[in-house]
Formats: sequence, structure tokens, C-alpha cells
Amino acid sequence: MDKQKTVMIIEDEPDAAEMFAEMMRVSGFRVLKMFSSTPAIPMIIQEKPDVIILDVMMPDVSGLEVLRFIRREPNLSKIPVILVSAKSMPSDIKTGLDAGAALYLTKPVGFLDLKQAVDKVLTTQ
Repeated sequence: MDKQKTVMIIEDEPDAAEMFAEMMRVSGFRVLKMFSSTPAIPMIIQEKPDVIILDVMMPDVSGLEVLRFIRREPNLSKIPVILVSAKSMPSDIKTGLDAGAALYLTKPVGFLDLKQAVDKVLTTQ
């Protein structure tokens, strides 16, 4: 059997983080949850998750900065990152995709949308 895939969720809103985590657990993923960007960076380096679900608006370091860091690191740069944000203007979405996001989902995110997004980025690796 395949090794269980790991999804890291970086989301400062506990209810949203738990909802995303539960969606991923139900789908058979190992889930790591982080509520702020700063401690998430060493965790990404240590764990090298298969996919990252990242909120753009974080209280400490912007999700976009975390994404840019991941893209600059050779041993992390291939990890697909799905940005999730309440910011839904075309310019916000373009900024996220230009920074290196595999996909950009706008909140609220439903179970099916999130599962399809994760499945999609994992199959296109």
C-alpha cells in the first residue's frame, strides 16, 4: 500500500483549520495543522508534506511570503501549495498564482472543492 500522503494546513482561524483538517482526514490523509506562519516554516522543512493548504492572510507572516520561501528552497520548491483566502479579487488570485501557488481557492471552501483541489495537485506532480 502507498505511504499515507501528508497534508499541512496553515490557517490562523481554528474553526477553518479544523474543518479543512477533518475534510482531509476523511479523505485518508495524514494532517499537520499550524495556526501561524512562523513555526510552520521549520515544520515544512522537517516534514516535507505532500501538499500544503495555506491561508493568505495570517497574523504574523503573510501566506504569500511563506509560499515565496517554499518556492526559493530547492528541496521544498516542488511541494504543491493551495492558497485559500477570503480575498477573491482577480488581482489577489493573480498575485497568489504568480507567487507560485498550484491553485487558489476562495473562502468559504466546500469539502468537494478542497478534496478535488488536493487530488488535482497531487496527480499533476
